[in-house]
Amino acid sequence: MEIFFSLLDSTLRVATPLILAAMAGMFSERSGVVDISLEGKMLVAAFAAAAAAFATQNPWIGMACGIAASVAMAMIHAFVSVTYNGNQLISGMALNTVASGITPVLGLAWFQQGGNTPQLPDEGRFHEIALPFANELRDVPLLGQLYSKLLSGHSILVYLTLFLIVPLVTWVLYKSRFGLRLRAVGENPHAADTAGISVAKVRYTALFWGGVLCGIAGTYLSVYQTGSFIKEMTAGKGFLALAALIFGKWKPLPAVLGCLVFAFADAIQIRLEGVALPGIGQIPSQAIAIIPYVLTVLLLAGFVGRAVAPKAIGIPFVKSR
Repeated sequence: MEIFFSLLDSTLRVATPLILAAMAGMFSERSGVVDISLEGKMLVAAFAAAAAAFATQNPWIGMACGIAASVAMAMIHAFVSVTYNGNQLISGMALNTVASGITPVLGLAWFQQGGNTPQLPDEGRFHEIALPFANELRDVPLLGQLYSKLLSGHSILVYLTLFLIVPLVTWVLYKSRFGLRLRAVGENPHAADTAGISVAKVRYTALFWGGVLCGIAGTYLSVYQTGSFIKEMTAGKGFLALAALIFGKWKPLPAVLGCLVFAFADAIQIRLEGVALPGIGQIPSQAIAIIPYVLTVLLLAGFVGRAVAPKAIGIPFVKSR
């Protein structure tokens, strides 16, 4: 049970940035804009957040700067894809390339640590929060362990993601006026335009909120999880989040489930490092490292054919005269 709860605890920690990025992709792709730049936005947010947190010794200011950097990238994507109807895939890949190049260059110029940022002091990082009575209930079988070892001891960003952001995104998508317009624009932008809905405004708004969520995800990686920015630290998490979004058929809760599956595979990968399995022996670290990505390929191969994307996704909107 100790190992089981430890695996679930690691799963929640690993899944949080994936969930945030998947919710970001939910906004943009539901509006009809392909967003493969999730990786790049998370990366610039991670760098900006770590640099600002180091300079100010304040993680909240770091997060604000991370969000600002991510939103700036999102608005560039919107300008190219929405205003000028540019190729959305090329725009997204260009942003990923820019993020991959500019973050180590700025890190090297500002901090002279090989493109990384210095390790953040305690006051500049987010820390775990112990829920009330977690220590007292630690020895209670099952429910006490569930509360003290799984629910307690996470960062404020984990709790915000699971208990505020995911329910809020779900409500906005299915219960709010903006969510109705978002889905309408993603399915039939010409009909939405005829009904008096500004397609460009809806898509800009969707990409803006996607940038905010990617900013929080990047901040989580650098200001909480590692305590510094490390070159290419996102390591494909933006693409995993996009895969979870496709696996979840562009719906919030199934996408969260996909993120948890990928995170569980990652948690198992971490646990298998250096462990000798009965009858097999020690598995090479390279083979262990690819477990989440192999799982991604297998799941997408089985589910992507059944996933129906928003009908207008990737199609430039030209206003009828």
